[in-house]
Amino acid sequence: MSPLAKDIKDITFEDILEKVKKYISDTDQLKIIEKAYNFAKIKHEGQFRKSGEKYIYHPMNVAMILTTIYADYETISAGFMHDVLEDCDCTFEEMETEFGKNITKLVQNVTKLSKIHFSTENEYLIEYYKKIIVGMSEDVRVIIIKLADRLHNMRTLWAIPKDRQIIKAKEALEILAPIAHHLGIHKIKSELEDLSLRYLKPDVFYDIAEKLNKTKLERDKTVFDMQRDVSDLLNLHNIPHEIKGRAKSIYSIYNKLNKGKKFSDIYDLLALRILVNTEQECYLALGIIHSKFRPLPKRFKDYIAMPKPNMYQSLHTTVFGIDGYLFEIQIRTYDMDEIAENGIASHWAYKENGGSTVAANLQSTTQQKLQFFKSIIDLSHDGLSSEDFVNSVKDEVLNNNIYVFTPKGDVMELPKGATPLDFAYKIHTKVGETTVGAIVNNSIVPLNYELKDNDIVKINTNKNSKPSKEWLKMVKSTQTKNKIKNFFTKNDREIYIERGKYSLEKELRKRKLSFAEFLSDENIKKICEVLKIDNLEEIYLTIGNGKNSVNSVINVICKTEEDIKPKVVKVENITDTDIIVDGIDKVKVNLANCCNPIYGDPIIGYITKGNGITVHRISCHNLEMLEDRTLEVKWNENELNKRYMVIILVYTDSNENHMLDLIQAISMQNVNVDSIKAIDKTEKIIYEVNCYVFGLEQFNKLCLALNKNAYIEKVERIMR
Repeated sequence: MSPLAKDIKDITFEDILEKVKKYISDTDQLKIIEKAYNFAKIKHEGQFRKSGEKYIYHPMNVAMILTTIYADYETISAGFMHDVLEDCDCTFEEMETEFGKNITKLVQNVTKLSKIHFSTENEYLIEYYKKIIVGMSEDVRVIIIKLADRLHNMRTLWAIPKDRQIIKAKEALEILAPIAHHLGIHKIKSELEDLSLRYLKPDVFYDIAEKLNKTKLERDKTVFDMQRDVSDLLNLHNIPHEIKGRAKSIYSIYNKLNKGKKFSDIYDLLALRILVNTEQECYLALGIIHSKFRPLPKRFKDYIAMPKPNMYQSLHTTVFGIDGYLFEIQIRTYDMDEIAENGIASHWAYKENGGSTVAANLQSTTQQKLQFFKSIIDLSHDGLSSEDFVNSVKDEVLNNNIYVFTPKGDVMELPKGATPLDFAYKIHTKVGETTVGAIVNNSIVPLNYELKDNDIVKINTNKNSKPSKEWLKMVKSTQTKNKIKNFFTKNDREIYIERGKYSLEKELRKRKLSFAEFLSDENIKKICEVLKIDNLEEIYLTIGNGKNSVNSVINVICKTEEDIKPKVVKVENITDTDIIVDGIDKVKVNLANCCNPIYGDPIIGYITKGNGITVHRISCHNLEMLEDRTLEVKWNENELNKRYMVIILVYTDSNENHMLDLIQAISMQNVNVDSIKAIDKTEKIIYEVNCYVFGLEQFNKLCLALNKNAYIEKVERIMR
């Protein structure tokens, strides 16, 4: 069915070696390949596949597939041994001793990759999937081995249960075939697609195959006649060339039928590929063919002048040929054909490095030439959640991409639905942040304009311009959204820091305290330890965003008894029956207004001058200076019907007003709301809520209930 497919029982090591010797001549490298084969053969001795043959035939087939795309000696060696660490009695250390770090690392990463079920929604595997995808992007050869491994498994998929066939076929079609496409490995991509269709929709697959067989004789004769005429034409103009009939992909035909076309209307069933020596001869051949065979309008594409991101180059045209049949003709050089068939990452990178395959050089070449991997690496650095990352890779990197151009003709790959803002941020974050307008195909367009394939985009910038929060609704790429959010997070942080600094200096002036003395290194260190933060900037930040009051920060250093006045609770009076003080029957008891203890909190008493005992939470930062006047107290287990004040901050993920929803959600937990206010109205609103609970158990239930709301990021109890 495929030019790659071959009966597994026919393959010998000599067959593989013969293929390898066509492009690897280094004797030492050939010896390592043979050593890897013998090592795998010994380790897999006595093992059999579900299809019945000896297990060693599987890695042999994987190695053979790798030779068809001119993989280097390390990749082929790892292909032979890709299952050894997982399925055999072999340690990482043993393999590293025998084959060195590079080959062993390839095998280890392929082993990790083999454990992933790409289509699963399990959170643990999503996190693992994220790490492995990023790991794969660091050495593209890991994916190439995985593609070869899956291709051979797909060829023998009949040996596993039907439900597993469906799962494996979907993984191949949805994840691995698109990856092969982005790597430019047409051979593997095409066969993976055909084999997947065979198991996912067998009726459709065999129906198309049967129709192809029925029309084969007629098509072959028409193609032969057209091939002869075109060849005569090129010979007449002294252009050396080779003409091939193109292999027909059943899956590509299925896609066209799925879009409503009739089988008889699919004109690229008749196709030729013309190979010439130079780029100039490509264009000469095109002009000569068009001079005799009329081209079909709007079907010409020049991928030589404007290569695809995977470096695919070719001229495509469709012409009216012999007997009025439409022929799709591709014209390219021999070098272009190698890259198109075998993939830039699997062949050209090695060739460019002079035949050596130092991992660092390969990685450098790959990053320069493949936007696919650069996109994955960029995504992994953008702080996305695991699930967002995986969805971004699937939706934005692997599927539905468009290709647009800068005014200089450089190609840019973007997700379908992208806007000029996505394009601007793709060029550089600074370009995106200073964008003021866009020109597409010489026409001014709005920033929310949806770009299309082959658009030429120019971005106008102004160094004084800044992003707008409205942009978040305009852009398509998760990466772009994240960059815009990062700008506002950084911007808001600076505002909070300035606000906090101003509030602290104002209060210090009010108390007639010296800035320099208060902000000494020793005092800053003490405040950071108490508030569990890192530096002076963080002190300003916690004041500016309302997490800590300015007085609570100053009180860490300059505490007075006046600062910790007892609080009179509004709803129900706190009496001596709420708190038990060892050895004292009757005493005035108050709850501290700095930490608001509630029933169930670990507590301690502080003896005030003339105002009884003030009860604090043991974790209260105001207790640090008061240890000599503290005493043990405890909650009265018999008094369980009182409510206690608690102050919480509710962090949301948007700037929409959720105040009514919040009050309702709190009330449903039988908690009384005393007051609620928005203390931060920037990109994400933070609410400060004063409410009354029966105790710690009810408060914890309240937090759990609130955190279930999609718009709430976290709930935090605060001290003053």
